[in-house]
Amino acid sequence: MPGEDPLLAGRAVTGGCNDSTGGVGVSWPPSILSRATAGLLPAMTGFAAPMMPVLAHAQQGARATQAFGTFEIIQGAVFAGVLGAALLSAVWLIRERGKVARENVELRGQLADLGASLHRSDALLNLRDQRIVAWSSDSRRPELLGSLPGETGAPDDRGAFLAFGRWLAPRSAAALEHGLIGLRERGIDFDLTVETQCGAPLEVQGRKSARHVFVRFVSLSEVQRSQARLKLENQRLAAQYDLMIGLIDALKMPFWLRAPDGRLKWVNRSYAEAVEAPSQVAAVEDGREFLGTQAREGIAQQHLASAVFEEKLATVIGGDRRVFAITDFASRDGSAGIAVDLSDVEGVREEYERTVRSHADTLDQLTTAVATFDTGEKLRFFNQAFQKLWDLDQGFLDSAPDNALLLDRLRSEGKLAEQPEWRRWKETVLSAYRSVEPQEHWWHLPDGRTIRVIANPQPKGGVTWVFENLTEKFALESRYNAAVRVQGETLDNLAEGVAVFGPDGRLRLSNPAFAGLWGLNHENLQRDTHIAAIRAECDRLALDSPWGSFAASVTGFDEERRDRHGQVELRNGTVLRYGVIHLPNGQVMITFVDVTDSVNVERALKDKNEALQKADQLKNDFVQHVSYELRSPLTNIIGFTDLLLLPGPGAGPLTPRQREYIDHIGSSSSVLLTIVNDILDLATVDAGIMELDMGEVPVERTIAAAVELISERLREHGIELRLESLQAPKSFNGDENRVRQILFNLLSNAANYAPEGSTITLSCGMVRGDIEFAVHDDGPGMPPEVLDTVFQRFESHPNGGRRRGAGLGLSIVKSFVELHGGSVAIDTGDGRGTTVICRFPLVPSGVRVAAE
Repeated sequence: MPGEDPLLAGRAVTGGCNDSTGGVGVSWPPSILSRATAGLLPAMTGFAAPMMPVLAHAQQGARATQAFGTFEIIQGAVFAGVLGAALLSAVWLIRERGKVARENVELRGQLADLGASLHRSDALLNLRDQRIVAWSSDSRRPELLGSLPGETGAPDDRGAFLAFGRWLAPRSAAALEHGLIGLRERGIDFDLTVETQCGAPLEVQGRKSARHVFVRFVSLSEVQRSQARLKLENQRLAAQYDLMIGLIDALKMPFWLRAPDGRLKWVNRSYAEAVEAPSQVAAVEDGREFLGTQAREGIAQQHLASAVFEEKLATVIGGDRRVFAITDFASRDGSAGIAVDLSDVEGVREEYERTVRSHADTLDQLTTAVATFDTGEKLRFFNQAFQKLWDLDQGFLDSAPDNALLLDRLRSEGKLAEQPEWRRWKETVLSAYRSVEPQEHWWHLPDGRTIRVIANPQPKGGVTWVFENLTEKFALESRYNAAVRVQGETLDNLAEGVAVFGPDGRLRLSNPAFAGLWGLNHENLQRDTHIAAIRAECDRLALDSPWGSFAASVTGFDEERRDRHGQVELRNGTVLRYGVIHLPNGQVMITFVDVTDSVNVERALKDKNEALQKADQLKNDFVQHVSYELRSPLTNIIGFTDLLLLPGPGAGPLTPRQREYIDHIGSSSSVLLTIVNDILDLATVDAGIMELDMGEVPVERTIAAAVELISERLREHGIELRLESLQAPKSFNGDENRVRQILFNLLSNAANYAPEGSTITLSCGMVRGDIEFAVHDDGPGMPPEVLDTVFQRFESHPNGGRRRGAGLGLSIVKSFVELHGGSVAIDTGDGRGTTVICRFPLVPSGVRVAAE
C-alpha cells in the first residue's frame, strides 16, 4: 500500500524480535532473517579487525601508567565495537528489508494475475461447446475437461466418450484413431472435421506439449456446421469419384466424358486402346472418336428428345467390324457414354439359337416324349412324341400351361391313375423344381401302359421331363426271357448234340448231348474254346474225321457258305449224322444225331407204333377204371357223411365236435371229388375221347345254376354279384353241363381274389357274331409272369388269393371252351382287377358230339 513502511510490509511470515528503540514486536520473514544473520557475521568481523591495534595500544598504556584499570578499558572497547557493528548491521538490514518488501509486492501481483488467468482458463475449458482430452507423459488415465451439446450425440460418460467408434461415424472414427496414433507416437499435430452417428459435425484438434497430449473436440456454429458438412460431403464425393473413375478406367469397355460443346473431356484405357491412341490424354487432345460421324450425329439428335440413348451400333476396331451396345446420357454439363462389345455375345447367341433349333428338331424326331418347363413351371418345349403320348390338343400345349395344370388335366381325362392322396403325389412330382439331382418315377397308366418318367433339373432353372414308354419293352423282355429259358431248356434236354461256333472259330454254345456223343467232358468245354482244340480231341475218335471241313466252314476258308449234311462213324462203333448250318449272323451251327440203329429204324418204328397203341389203350382203360375206382369211394364217403349229419335213430345224436369233424370230412371229400373230376376231365380231353353233349343251352338258366353253386361262398365273404345279360341271346348250341362248369370255375376263381365287400360282374352278350361271357373282379390283377403260365396245369399262384387250389380251374376252362370252338382271353393289370373273357360260337363246327 502507498506510504507503508517496506520493512513492516513483510511481517506476515513466522519469526519475531523486539525493537531496541521502541520495543515494538516485528515478525520477520525467514528469508530476511537468514540474510541478516549472514550479513552480521562479516560485519562484526570487519569491525573487530581495525580494533585490534587499539586494544594492543591500550594494553601497553595500561602497563605503562597503571592509572586506568584493565577491565574498564576492555569493556569500553568491546562496547564501542559492538555498538559500531550494530549500527552497521541496522543500516544493512533496513536496506535489505526494503528490497524484500518490493519483491513481495511484485510476487503478489504475479499471483493475482495467475489466479485470474486460472479462472479464465477454467471458464473456457468448461464451456458447453467443447471437450478436451489430456494425456500426461506418465501414461496415466486421460483427463476430460468440458462437455459437448447433447444434440451432437457425444456421450458425457468418460468410458463411453473415449470409445470413439461407438458415437462417431465409422469413417470419422478411423480418421481420428489414425490421427491419435501419429500425435502420441510421432508428435504430428492434426486438424480434422468428424461426423457423429447423429450426423453432427465436430472439429477436432490434436496438439502435443513437452509433457502432455491434448485433443480438443469443438462443437461448431451453424455456419461452421454447414461448412463442415459441405467439407465432409466433399470428401465423400471425392472418394466416391475416385472410386468410380478407378472402376471405369479398369473396365474393359470404352467409356467417355464430353463437354457441353461435344468435345472429349476424359476417356478410359479401353477407349484409348480401341482408337489406337498412345495414351488417354493423347486420345482426348487429338479428339480421336470411337464412333463414326453419322453415329455421333444420331446420338446428338436422339438427345434432343431424350437424355438417354440406348442402341446397338457397329464400328471398326482393329480392322474388324464389331457390334457395341451404346448407352449415352446427356445433361447441360455434358454427356457420358459407355460401349459394351456384343460381337462375341451375338455370335454365341446365334450359335445357341442354332443349337436349340437343332436340338428341337432332333428331339422332335424321337419316339421318346420330351417336355421342358421353365423356372415358373410353364411349358416351353414339347416334341411330337409328347403330344402323341398324352393325346393333347395343339392349342392347349401352345398356351404354355404350367406343370400342375397339365397334371390336373391328365387326371381329369383319366390318363393318369388315381392316387390315394393326389395333392401329396403331385407335390412329390413337382418337387423336381426344387431339386438339384435328377428324379425318376414310374407311372402305371389306366390303359395298361407303364411310363418311366425322368425329371432332370436344368442349370438355369426349370425341369426337362422325359417320358419313356416301356410297356412294349417289358412285354418283349418277358417274352425274350421266356424264349431264352425255353431255348436253354430245350437245348439242354435235346438228344441231338449242338455246337455253335463264331466267325473267329471259338465255341459260342453247346449242349451236354454234344459232349456225350463225342466222349468229351462237358465241364471242360468252356465258352470261347477254339475249334482247333476240339478237333484235336475228336480226330482221335473218328475213323474218317470231318472236323477239318468243319473248321474250314467255321473260319470261312470255304469258297462258299453252303449248308451240308453227312455221316461219321466213330471208333467205338457209334454212327453220328451231322449237319452244318450257316446262321445269318456269321456263326455256324453243327448238329450231331446218333443214328447207330438206323438199320433197325423200320423195326423200331413198328415196335414203337405197337407200343403207342398199347399205351393209348392202357390210357383209355386207366381213365375208365379211375373214373369208377376213384369216384365210387368218394361218392360213398360223401353219402355216408350226409347220412351222419341227418337226424335219426340210426347214428344217434352227434356232439358239436363230431359234427365239426364230419363237416370237414364232407367238405374235403367234395374238394377231392372236384379235383378228381377235373383231372379225369383233362385226361379225357388229352386222350381225345372227350365228347360234348351238344344241344340248346338256355343262357339264363345256365347262369342261374352256376350262380347258385357259388352263392354260399360269395355270402361268406360279403361279395356281391352283378349280372349283365340284357344283350345276351336266349340260347346257343353247346354242352350245358360243360358251360355251367366253365362259369362256375370263372366265378370261383373271381371269388378267390375279389376283396371282401367288393362286386363281381358276370356279363353276357353278342360280340362279332359270337356269344361272350365275361367275369370281372376287383382283385390285385395278374403280373405278366403269372399271366404267361395261368393256363398251365397245376400252376397255382396265391397272388393275394384267399386259398390256393390245385391250379386246374382255368386249364379246364380253356380246354372246354376250345372244345366248343371258342377262345379265352384275360384282361388284367395292376390296380384294375382281372377280367376273363370266354367266346363261344353260336353254332360250333368240327365238334366231337357224344353218341345218343
